[in-house]
Amino acid sequence: MEAVAKLKNVPMSARKMRLVVDTVRGKSVEDALNILKFTKKEAGEWIEKLVISAISNWENKLDMAYSADDHDLFVKTAFVDSGSSLKRFRPAPHGRAHRIRKRMNHVTLVVENRAEVAEDKNTESNNSED
Repeated sequence: MEAVAKLKNVPMSARKMRLVVDTVRGKSVEDALNILKFTKKEAGEWIEKLVISAISNWENKLDMAYSADDHDLFVKTAFVDSGSSLKRFRPAPHGRAHRIRKRMNHVTLVVENRAEVAEDKNTESNNSED
């Protein structure tokens, strides 16, 4: 079973964010959190919070019946899309103006478990009796 977490309108260019996202794609959740904790880039803080949110979404999807520690979770897919950009003007010499683009991005992260989640035997037996 997989869970999705999305982060929108992060005030950073998509290119800078992709450098960090590429390091955690395909890794287990524990490894990804360790990598992000010790990353010097600012994007590491944003992605670390997103991974924690994805883990929480996975647990809530199963109604808190299962813990993420027991099921080997890994980052299945992670990608960064460019978002809108704020356009500003800065004065330049000789009465001109230079355009400043403050870029934003959207990050999507999907977490999935490698170990299968066992379904409740009570629900299976109730369905067979009907």
